[in-house]
Amino acid sequence: MERMPHLVKERKKARKLGEPRIIRKEEFEGYDIDTRLEMIRALIPIGMIAVYEELDREVVKMAGARHSRKSEGKKYYRHGTNPGTVKLAGQRVPVKVPRVRGSEGEVKLTSYEKFHQGSPFDEALFRQVLYGISCRNYEQAAMGIPGAIGVSSSSVSRQFIKASAASLKAFQERDISKLDIIALFIDGKRFAEDEMVIALGVTVEGEKHILGFVQTGTENERSLSQFLNSLLDRGLNIESGILTVIDGSKGIRAAIRKSFKANALVQRCQWHKRENVVSYLPKKAQDYWRRRLQKAYERPTEEEAREVFSKIRSELIEINESAVRSLDEGFEETLTLHRLGLFPLIGRSLKTSNIIESVNAQAEERCGRVDHWKNSNQKQRWLAAALIDIEPRLRRLSGYRHLPALRVAIIKELKLDIEKEGRKKAA
Repeated sequence: MERMPHLVKERKKARKLGEPRIIRKEEFEGYDIDTRLEMIRALIPIGMIAVYEELDREVVKMAGARHSRKSEGKKYYRHGTNPGTVKLAGQRVPVKVPRVRGSEGEVKLTSYEKFHQGSPFDEALFRQVLYGISCRNYEQAAMGIPGAIGVSSSSVSRQFIKASAASLKAFQERDISKLDIIALFIDGKRFAEDEMVIALGVTVEGEKHILGFVQTGTENERSLSQFLNSLLDRGLNIESGILTVIDGSKGIRAAIRKSFKANALVQRCQWHKRENVVSYLPKKAQDYWRRRLQKAYERPTEEEAREVFSKIRSELIEINESAVRSLDEGFEETLTLHRLGLFPLIGRSLKTSNIIESVNAQAEERCGRVDHWKNSNQKQRWLAAALIDIEPRLRRLSGYRHLPALRVAIIKELKLDIEKEGRKKAA
């Protein structure tokens, strides 16, 4: 018999979420009680069946099987039930709790205590609110369990405040001394009338870590210097030099100069420089000059780039002197990677502030739905929760294999004596 032809061509790649893991009953029973309880919470309403099984398992272990005769060796015995609640999927569900008594009175069931208390905060509830479900609408959006309680807007709000406060505390106290940071992106994000300035570090292995943020009215030198100093106090090591990538903010630049002194190089964002220059020109001419500036920055060597920019400047000065002044301001720092001789290798990743801009955009997706900021703590809790959620999703820097070469180039450019610094530290 001939095989039937395929009616649909098979795709080369099929997206899979991974192979499902089948856990047998014997394996499940071998886990500790905390692991079993977390697994049970993930299934509703099947989880309710497992809740009763878990409670009964403990009662049988203490007082024997139901309807069994009392033996002289047994210290405990069954004594009916009491009404209670367990926490599943952010909701409190009523249950009948078996009672066990002994010679000294009522005995508490460990499994019920853990089910009743639940996790320190409900992960599902936390993420649902973070991703945009309003506390007012959570009751309608949550998984429905007949008879469930504890899903009112006030209770959900209290749980989210507790969870986000824990996120903020963990974020502010993270030790960054073990991170070998070679590049630092700094940029601000607007929260109502405040500016939240975020610092993102890239290690020499190419991994991205959000180091912290500061709440300030504007990107001014004083507040940002204190912020950078706080990063140094938490362990940020700049003895081998660091490349800072910024959008051109004078406040951020001054803070870097004051806090990092001679241990930092600055790469000004080429995209921001290009857009600042063309903003002085008529709209009909902007695309033309934008392309020319972009092609100039794409030249692989510093000499070639300077030659092209020299021609652009001589032509542009006849059209708009303000645009030329904008080009000249901080121009040298837009060619830092060219000067180090590494632009063809890692320029794609480090020539602009796109990396931190992407983090800001993702934070906006999570925090932008809040229509009323009540106080500073609320802003900082939400931002910390969003950044902790974003960080594991950040990919390794494109071109990370060339970052050790960047470290060597930075040390050479800044004329740092690493051995001398090491001796000072040892002493």
